[in-house]
Amino acid sequence: MSIAAPNLDDRRFQDLVDDAKRMVMDRCPTWTDHNVSDPGVTLIETFAYMTDQMLYRLNRVPDRLYIKFLELIGVRLFPPTAARVDVTFWLSAPATTTLTIPVGTRSATLRGDLDDPVVFSTLAELAIVPTELQSVATAGHDQNGTRNRTEQLSVNNEFAAFSEVPQPGDAMYVGLDQAAPGCAIALRVRCEIDGVGVDPTDPPLEWEAWDGADWVTCDVDKDETGGLNRNGDIVLHLPAHHEATAVDGERAGWIRARVTEARDDQPRYSSSPAIHGLEAMTVGGTVVSAHASQEGAERIGESTGQPGQRHRIPSGPIVDIGITPVVETSSDDGWVQWRVVDEFIDCGPDDLVVVVDKAAGEIEFAPTVRLADGSIRSYGAIPPQRATIQISDHAVGGGRRGNVARGAIRTLKSSIPFVKSVTNRESASGGVDAESVDEARTRGPLMLRTRSRAVTAEDFELITREAAPEIARVVCLPATSATDAGHVTVCIVPAAAHNDGRLQFEDLLPSPSTLDAIGERLESCRIIGSTVNIEPPRYQGITVVARLRSTSRADPDRVHRDAVGALHRYFDPLVGGPDGKGWPWGRPVQAGDAFGVLQAVAGVDVVDDVRLFGANPVTGDRGPVTTRVELDPNSLVFSYEHQVQVISP
Repeated sequence: MSIAAPNLDDRRFQDLVDDAKRMVMDRCPTWTDHNVSDPGVTLIETFAYMTDQMLYRLNRVPDRLYIKFLELIGVRLFPPTAARVDVTFWLSAPATTTLTIPVGTRSATLRGDLDDPVVFSTLAELAIVPTELQSVATAGHDQNGTRNRTEQLSVNNEFAAFSEVPQPGDAMYVGLDQAAPGCAIALRVRCEIDGVGVDPTDPPLEWEAWDGADWVTCDVDKDETGGLNRNGDIVLHLPAHHEATAVDGERAGWIRARVTEARDDQPRYSSSPAIHGLEAMTVGGTVVSAHASQEGAERIGESTGQPGQRHRIPSGPIVDIGITPVVETSSDDGWVQWRVVDEFIDCGPDDLVVVVDKAAGEIEFAPTVRLADGSIRSYGAIPPQRATIQISDHAVGGGRRGNVARGAIRTLKSSIPFVKSVTNRESASGGVDAESVDEARTRGPLMLRTRSRAVTAEDFELITREAAPEIARVVCLPATSATDAGHVTVCIVPAAAHNDGRLQFEDLLPSPSTLDAIGERLESCRIIGSTVNIEPPRYQGITVVARLRSTSRADPDRVHRDAVGALHRYFDPLVGGPDGKGWPWGRPVQAGDAFGVLQAVAGVDVVDDVRLFGANPVTGDRGPVTTRVELDPNSLVFSYEHQVQVISP
């Protein structure tokens, strides 16, 4: 792998001459002849030339040797990771035949004035299957088991969805004629206002679907019925593993509406809704997409026939989306495929192997090494001279730019009939830029000391980043008391999207797949007797209430917007803090921090008053006014509903 050596001193000949002339003017003001023909200027230029050579030849040696040392111990830059998000494809009309969304279907954000659109590609094939209502059943506390209501609905056009007085656990089962994994199902319901007592915007009702092992919660896109109390449509997003099963002896693709235990502040059903009509149809589908573009066969170049040859991939660095690149070379009998390996150490001279450096966007063929006894060993085969080299099944993209906000994906780049629109119902997350050389310089000594064993806190952090490159921050907290001896806590923060400079709290929780990947890796390298807990940090909500006075020419609305944005940006777990790299772990929050942030906003004349409150980002409960909020070592801040008043003169 090739790591670019840094430019330690960018001063050149003319810069040194200009610096020397300025020093002469300061220390020898009587010297006024600065023409090129002046002997003094000639001496300055001579020494500047010699100094320039020293800077170029000597001052670069230590860091260059350090970079080469990193290459020798096998340090490779981490490639960028691609943000992922579920993208929903909405149909122009209910499905009548199966519509297949192929792998690699591209969707994108809108093009900005200065930025190109962010393109996402589907990672799996999605089949949007047509569905219709096959059967309806109910299960309530006032009936023995499950009762089929299909005939009753067709004859009497009415049945009670739940018990006479609905109780937690009562359910109405809706059977589709087939399973519809990943599809968006619209239920057209005609009902009477009999389920009185509930809040139409927050009914104690949960929609679930069978995934082959258990009933899992469906995302409700909209509910025009207000909890089955009025006519309207209910749009549900079924899980990706929805399967058909038997309910009351009838096999169908079942979904159900289940009455849940009401909260203390949530009204309950006082009577059962009466269903007078029910239809089902498929109106869309959802599939996971990644911020990457899958490339076809791409020609890299021709082989030189020499060992250790490198070739740059024209499309640039490769992002990992779960597919292995295919490297092929031409021959008289067609294309020959080469196996992609991480290193050549265990390869023989006839093995068709190649290393793909994803971060650098290069491929490398096996080297030939002269051994101590004078013999030569090849660590892999070499493609013949002038053989054409190509790569396929690879993707480019990734990076922090892919962490787009909810609803940002709006355009369909691939042509698919009957698809009306696309959107992302959640924010994209997991996009991280490629590792920089400075970060690799810090990681190199840690990797050499760790040797893939987790002993110190730095070891746990390094291995965690290797196991899950998509996370943004990680900290390891060892035990601080004798009772917790042997317990290690690893706190991770996923890369999340900022919507208008603000984070959504739910986006800061790591996904189960990320936790599983980190846990599996740390389990294999932890020391015996240690217990590792992997969890998100504790987020301390911060609310700032401030009163400002703007300057006479400043727009108060603009000052208010910039002030609130500055507070959200500073009290941020990912990009906040004094250095803009995320709020430091466990650093207390003081009212003076908010003073400094607000006073630096353009158009602010005086900061009259600042009040600091601790807040719970989940419940919204606000603590008393204070000048300092303490944070635990595993805590980060989260901005919660800052309030700023701007007074214009």
